[in-house]
Amino acid sequence: MPNKPQTLKGFRDILPAEQAKRNEVLRRITTAFERFGFEQMQTPTLEYASLLLGKYGDEADKLVYTFEDNGGRKVGLRYDQTVPTARVLGEHQHTLPRYFRRYQVQNVFRAEKPQKGRYREFTQCDCDIFGSTSIVADSEIVAVLYTALAEVGFGSITIEINDRHVLMATLKEFATSEVPIPAITQSIDKLDKLSRDEVVRELIQKGLEKNAAEEVLGKVKKIDKSDYILELESLVCSLGVPETSLVFNPALARGLDYYTGLIFEAKIQDYAVGSVGGGGRYDNLIKNLTGHDSPAVGFGIGFDRVVQAAEQLGLIKDTTSSTTVLVSVFSPELLEPAAAIAGQLRQSGITTELYPSATDSLGKQFKLADQKNIPYVAILGEDEIKNNTATIKTMKTGEQVTVVQDKLATYPLFSRGASLVTKW
Repeated sequence: MPNKPQTLKGFRDILPAEQAKRNEVLRRITTAFERFGFEQMQTPTLEYASLLLGKYGDEADKLVYTFEDNGGRKVGLRYDQTVPTARVLGEHQHTLPRYFRRYQVQNVFRAEKPQKGRYREFTQCDCDIFGSTSIVADSEIVAVLYTALAEVGFGSITIEINDRHVLMATLKEFATSEVPIPAITQSIDKLDKLSRDEVVRELIQKGLEKNAAEEVLGKVKKIDKSDYILELESLVCSLGVPETSLVFNPALARGLDYYTGLIFEAKIQDYAVGSVGGGGRYDNLIKNLTGHDSPAVGFGIGFDRVVQAAEQLGLIKDTTSSTTVLVSVFSPELLEPAAAIAGQLRQSGITTELYPSATDSLGKQFKLADQKNIPYVAILGEDEIKNNTATIKTMKTGEQVTVVQDKLATYPLFSRGASLVTKW
């Protein structure tokens, strides 16, 4: 136990100002998901450890938080959203629709070494279509990813696409027992981060001859669009994605070896950190995980990266408080009339905060409104109560107007409306 209260290493607090930005970005993303007919789903934070372990590989198993609960059961914290969803598909297969499309936004937990921007608890934002092997599902997934990022406000979105079937067939002749295809694809996938010579050196270090390593990259570069990619591009553009946003990248490999066809990554051209989302088709994964045969295509958005990019590019401002009006408490004697006004405003759907003290000065109350970026303060002094009015102060400008109390709930400025008037 530390000497002073603090978060566990690798975990973080998200304070209201930052949470407001995250909520706004998430609202825009989920608006796009739901426009495409995706339904939200959640799974428990805890699963049986036996469900989680052995599904991600030996190295990943070491990152799963597992422990014994009070009932003596071996349980684990959610490591990703795919394995729990696979369980759901198997457990509820008779109640879910044949073609199930879901999105899921929840925190996941990994016992990784904390680094800048990398935490042991973070938010995943997944979107998938289950049960279909059709190119229709593939095109819908690419289109919804583009739309979600466009909804956030990004204007320069690139979605790199590739056909993993063709890539695997191209690499097959170079694979050896010492350097299997997954090892080659993991190196090729670094071509957007490393130079060609660096990737060649890595392949040589893995065991390929120099000529073979150079020939691999040469052949990959010359891969043409397959008929599948041509049809996919046409369908995705029909769904409203600009042709200029789709880029065929024959070297795109996606390091995970469970992808079976389409693979893609999304990038923001004005945001140099890297991809902000990616995915592909994984027709065998769920069957391998649970025995339930459910082909699937989907993606994950790096939610923290998207928030960072949106903030960096000025797409989300330093948000004001979710509160529209702070109702001041002028004195202990006027507490009840102030409470009645706060109740009236809330019943009318206006987000309202009643100042939580009856003894502080108006100056302190204005200071709180400033600190919390509350745009308006309703002042209810003796004169206002006597005249059945309220004085509304706009904190940004300092201007004040008098409003009849019965009309407060329809006062235009409270809906970010009209110009100031007197005796509204």
